[in-house]
Amino acid sequence: MVSSTSSSVILGNKRRMLMIEFLQMKNGRAELRDIVEYIAEKEGNTDRRHRKSVYVSLMQTHIPKLEREGVVAFERGVITLLQVPDNVTLYMEVVQRNDISWSTFYAGLSVIFLVTALWFGNLLLVFASVTYLIVAILQHMKMYRVLQPRDSKKEDNSRRNER
Repeated sequence: MVSSTSSSVILGNKRRMLMIEFLQMKNGRAELRDIVEYIAEKEGNTDRRHRKSVYVSLMQTHIPKLEREGVVAFERGVITLLQVPDNVTLYMEVVQRNDISWSTFYAGLSVIFLVTALWFGNLLLVFASVTYLIVAILQHMKMYRVLQPRDSKKEDNSRRNER
């Protein structure tokens, strides 16, 4: 039985959410190394050191916590999804390859309303459209972590070190 705190346990950490998302995509069963690769890729860093960090955090923190909540079972390197609380799926956005996310949809809709508002000169609608557009962009950035390419980060760090 999944306890009432399971939702907050899952939603309280991005790696746990990504693990549940991956397990749902793989019909509820996946090997730990595949989950580690998926999470490292989603976090934008797939080097060995980062994958090890993901592995350790899953093994020491996230998997035991989800096992205690009755959400997953872990045995011999394989994680099985037992049950996800209904209200968790409301907050998780799993987008198929050819679909668009809700944040992208709302950003596009906001742009349409913004153009319409500007066309008719309605300042209240302009304000509302810009507000919704900003919220959609912030949500999109939060969900997909818009990151700089790793090479440009290294260049920025090396420039700082030269100073």
